[in-house]
Amino acid sequence: MAKRDETRSDWKKAAAMSDEQVEASIAADPDEAGMVMDWDNVTVEVPKSKADLHMRVDRDVLDFFRKTGKGYQTRTNAVLRTHVSGMRHA
Repeated sequence: MAKRDETRSDWKKAAAMSDEQVEASIAADPDEAGMVMDWDNVTVEVPKSKADLHMRVDRDVLDFFRKTGKGYQTRTNAVLRTHVSGMRHA
């Protein structure tokens, strides 16, 4: 896992690549295999506003999420959202 404000991307190398090299690199990535983007039907959605919250949680729970790094509050929200969604469909 990269530390906060670190990246494993070589942006100088990427900036020096031609469009063809970028496309070839993407095509060679197994995670991208078969992925087709239909940009003609893309929608842009404004994110829902967030509520400020002061909540008491167990220290170990907070530590767990904080150790996941930058964006831990977003991930905590995603876990809560998944739980709520599951409860609504139960």
